[in-house]
Amino acid sequence: MKKLKILKNFKKYPKKIRIISGKFRSRIIKLPSFSYNLRPTTSNMRETLFNWLNIVIQDSVCLDCFSGTGALSIESVSRGAKSVTSLEINKNLVNNIKKCLRLISISNIKTICINSTIWLRKRNIKKKFDIVFVDPPFYQGLVQMIINLLEEYNWLKKKSYIYIERENINTNLIIPNCWILYKNKVSKNVIYSLYIRC
Repeated sequence: MKKLKILKNFKKYPKKIRIISGKFRSRIIKLPSFSYNLRPTTSNMRETLFNWLNIVIQDSVCLDCFSGTGALSIESVSRGAKSVTSLEINKNLVNNIKKCLRLISISNIKTICINSTIWLRKRNIKKKFDIVFVDPPFYQGLVQMIINLLEEYNWLKKKSYIYIERENINTNLIIPNCWILYKNKVSKNVIYSLYIRC
């Protein structure tokens, strides 16, 4: 019964993702066969997000904390980001992202196979980011953990933008006083928000 349920649900998940706009518009990211475990940001949500970021994405230095399919990272450089550091704990997903980057000939995305919470605790990396994407697996408390680490370890520039995508449940995040909610949307299952760090 469990196997049948998985196969039935698998049909709900995309097998490929299309880049929406920019230099690599309409290029395809093919997803691995185990992608039913993923929850890619939908095309409509990505379009909304990058419309929000339109005036700041050019030449930005970005961090994608839970890269998954690599869609947010690739969409960023497609629209003019200077570079993206892409973190992903799953080795197979990292290999899939790297394969896509080779096929599209993208060299300014650095993909690292690591737990984001470990990487963000590294004190020897002297780097700050203009834009950070926080889109982790749901129901694991990871959003709050990442918010805390971004501030504690000083990863954010002044006037940086932080995108957060999380499950639509009745829980309150503890947001730093220096973060201002800039944009926010709620769907049936997802809350997605953009903050500015002042």
